[in-house]
Amino acid sequence: MNQFKFEANHKIVLLSTIGLGALCLLITFFFEDDALHTRFWSNFLHNSVFFTGISLMSLFFIAVCITAWAGWHTVLKRLWEAYSLFLVVGLGLMLVVIIGLWANWHHLYHWADGAEVTKDVVLQGKSSFLNRGWYTFGTVLIVGLWIFFAYRLRQLSLDEDINGTAAFTQHHKMRVYAAAFLPVAGFTSAAIIWQWVMSVDAHWYSTLFAWYSAVSWFVSAMALTILTLTFLKSLGYFEKVTMEHMHDLGKFMFAFSIFWTYLWFSQFMLIWYANIGEETVYFRERRDHFPVLFYGNLIMNFLFPFFILMRNDTKRKYGTLVFTSIVVFLGHWIDYFQMIKPGVLHTAQEAMGHHGGGTGSGEHIVAENAAEMAGHGSEFMMGFHFPGLLEFGTMFGFLGLFLYVVFLQLEKASLDPVNDPYYAESINHHT
Repeated sequence: MNQFKFEANHKIVLLSTIGLGALCLLITFFFEDDALHTRFWSNFLHNSVFFTGISLMSLFFIAVCITAWAGWHTVLKRLWEAYSLFLVVGLGLMLVVIIGLWANWHHLYHWADGAEVTKDVVLQGKSSFLNRGWYTFGTVLIVGLWIFFAYRLRQLSLDEDINGTAAFTQHHKMRVYAAAFLPVAGFTSAAIIWQWVMSVDAHWYSTLFAWYSAVSWFVSAMALTILTLTFLKSLGYFEKVTMEHMHDLGKFMFAFSIFWTYLWFSQFMLIWYANIGEETVYFRERRDHFPVLFYGNLIMNFLFPFFILMRNDTKRKYGTLVFTSIVVFLGHWIDYFQMIKPGVLHTAQEAMGHHGGGTGSGEHIVAENAAEMAGHGSEFMMGFHFPGLLEFGTMFGFLGLFLYVVFLQLEKASLDPVNDPYYAESINHHT
């Protein structure tokens, strides 16, 4: 079947998962949270960043394949085009975070507290980049650029279906836009990752963090692609996507899981070996107070895909591909959980310590906050030290929203880009 039809029963299922996510967010906000609603806002930020990043990496990989004159992906590119258009929704989700930032509805970022910045030399040095204005302007400008390229590449791709023999002209235009997008994506994704995620731990920085986070997005995108294609093929769609294509997707998931591990180790080893307190605090906090996340991250995102996908034949079996994709997808979702939650928890506890009353000297307040952090650091808190049912429910809600948007886009065009110059190469793809 070349034309996808978004069936009513599938809409009901996805709308139900969206409703589940909304319900979990409401429960988190009203019943399972502190006075600053830290768990609610951190869950919202976590999932907004995660699924927006998957959308970006799908667009990025389309551009990579076009620029490299690759043809193998052509029969499945409509799925990645649909993934990329979730960026519009992603921008809307991040605007909610931005509104909360300006309205002081949350304390996700330490640098957003003006009173704290005036007393903190490190934050003062970063204030030209870490401020509400640049966070807002940067998000709107950068994600807006991504959306422009996503829609332009999508439109040119659809024009190929209409223009027939003139498809080569459209494809040449696509190559120009794709080549232009690659450096844009490279520089802007780093800047946005620094603001959205790394600045949660405002005193810490790593020159490898943007690479690490982007690769985590990419592996998640490959895992979700395998899962979505497997589901759609079970309904009779994407018939020309063969095990050869699934094998290549499995290879990308395997290879970039290894690359992710290399970046994880490089970042950890270099910082740990240098033994500079301002840098090692990031890993020390997670290793000492969040050990399940710290070590579980490596188990799910390295050991599982490495030992399962190392054999060539396991990348040609739907069972092992689907199982590994589920583990990897959840593993990298948890990876973003551990990137965000410890820093947010620390910031919220400091905010409650500073604004919760107290007339003592500055030294006395700092001492009280240090004692408070030491107490909470060793105390298990569901939703921060490990995702609870509300976190998983919220994730399913965002996943339902993501797939709902994707399926709406799939319905608008043929699944087979028959006039793409590389279509014949793709349907005869063999490795």
